[in-house]
Amino acid sequence: MGDPKGFMKYAHEGPKRKPVELRVLEWKEMYEPLAEDKLKVQGARCMDCGVPFCQGSTGCPVVNLIPEWNDLVYRGRWSDALKALHTTNNFPEFTGRLCPAPCEGACVLGINSDPVSIRILEWNIIDRGFNEGLVEPILPVTNTGKTVAIVGSGPAGLAAAQQLARAGHRVTVFEKSDRIGGLLRYGIPDFKMEKWVIDRRLDQMKAEGVEFKTGVTIGKGITGEQLRQQFDAVGLSMGAEQARELPIPGRELKGVHLAMEFLAQQNKRNAGIAITEEPITAKGKRVVIIGGGDTGSDCLGTVHRQGCVDAHQFELLPEPPPTRAGSTPWPLWPMQLRTSHAHEEGCDRQWSVSTTKFTGQNDQVTKLHANRVKFEGGKFTPIPGSDFELGVDLVLLAMGFTGPVKNGLLDSLGVKYDARGAVAVDDSFMTSRDGIFASGDTKRGPSLIVWAIAEGRKMAAGIDQYLRVEKSVKKISK
Repeated sequence: MGDPKGFMKYAHEGPKRKPVELRVLEWKEMYEPLAEDKLKVQGARCMDCGVPFCQGSTGCPVVNLIPEWNDLVYRGRWSDALKALHTTNNFPEFTGRLCPAPCEGACVLGINSDPVSIRILEWNIIDRGFNEGLVEPILPVTNTGKTVAIVGSGPAGLAAAQQLARAGHRVTVFEKSDRIGGLLRYGIPDFKMEKWVIDRRLDQMKAEGVEFKTGVTIGKGITGEQLRQQFDAVGLSMGAEQARELPIPGRELKGVHLAMEFLAQQNKRNAGIAITEEPITAKGKRVVIIGGGDTGSDCLGTVHRQGCVDAHQFELLPEPPPTRAGSTPWPLWPMQLRTSHAHEEGCDRQWSVSTTKFTGQNDQVTKLHANRVKFEGGKFTPIPGSDFELGVDLVLLAMGFTGPVKNGLLDSLGVKYDARGAVAVDDSFMTSRDGIFASGDTKRGPSLIVWAIAEGRKMAAGIDQYLRVEKSVKKISK
């Protein structure tokens, strides 16, 4: 604890976004750099609590050594801060940019003040490490000769692959898309994370011996059973891609799309990849986004940059309170109203709205029909006389995901599911099938990127234990 009074002397300062009028003109990351002296001041605000809730079960799923690297940043020991950061997190460049920071929600300082700016410190530690050439391949001490297949290249699959390669196993990652990264690649807009951030980490993993195979859908061409026969163990980390649908009249009209169909296309355009399906664009259109979460915000920021005429965002749930709700006391993640970067850029944002149908002309959507609802008795009830219509040219369904896609690989493998519909595993992250493991959203349902990394590491530890036949094989910490 470099400055015992730092939390009293210094004010909270987080990352600054570029001006709205400038950032909507480009697809670059929207944050401006924070000067080193200001970062050190933020590190000094950490109280080095006796019980650091920021890295506990309610704070950080990967159990980042947050107080330790906060203090190291304050002291200017950036290299040591990087070592501490990488001890628990394979990809702090992803979490630093994309995680909603439950660690900050659990910060003790947040009880009566603004929490420590943990996320921006994490982000700067890792970027500085890359810029100074401190992030190097870590090669295994011993090669085991064992082979592992990882299905899916999102954060869970990548974390598992890196851990297993460093333990000496031969790892192959299979990805159905044409490029590695999962939703990091084709779901997260570039203005939140440019894709060179993924590529520089993949270069390290390739140097560590991880093999990547793209354009391979396990379950087609190669069956799950064939994969199990070819490899000593299999890890399933395909995410939770089953989108929540809106089964109402008019859903089939042109101009009504799932959010991921829309977001993936724009990321491909930015990467110079040809769009082979029907193009989806908001340029010159009236847009409605249904769903008020992060995916809805990503859609909103994208339609602004594409040049929409106007944008509306409808959420079924009631408007959250402006400050922490009593139902989520510290150190729980606070339920409260949040305004994202995209909302700053302009939006008609409405709560307690239920869309009832779409109508159109010539098979193209032209109107959205909805009503206001109230939540009572455990269900949503329409408010009499609240029906309304809205002219619209593009509707994006961003209502979240229900779990992993079962039809195909999972059902063919015969793995068991839990009560939520995710793949059930034991304490070692093994499924009901011997030698087949699961992690991330495939195992826990839709969740945060930091949970995906944490579970990928734990699955890797389970696979490593399953494969280890000699005491000399290096173990992986969970």
